Amino acid sequence: MTIDSVVARQRVENLDAAVPFYEKLTGSTASRFAFAGVTLASVGPFLLFAGPDEAVQRVAGVAATLTVANLDAAVEEAKAGGAEIVMPVQPTPNGRRAVLRHPYGGVFEYVGP
Repeated sequence: MTIDSVVARQRVENLDAAVPFYEKLTGSTASRFAFAGVTLASVGPFLLFAGPDEAVQRVAGVAATLTVANLDAAVEEAKAGGAEIVMPVQPTPNGRRAVLRHPYGGVFEYVGP
């Protein structure tokens, strides 16, 4: 398995106020979307998110997003190495994802085709 990129996740109180800072910082334009009651903005290597506490708990518990070329193979390799599948592979508005708890405690979202 090769991890192609890592996206840092950051909860913000006001997404509209935060996005311009991260756009200027990264030189990237935000891509906004909503998922499961949470509003999100992908800006360069950052995934910003905001929403009610109950909704963001699903997003806030994940340390980072790992982009991989082959999601199914990455999940199987991590599982074989001792990772626990917290959320199996499923479609999302921007691809497919799975959430895994690594054997040493970190929880990561894996995304890919």
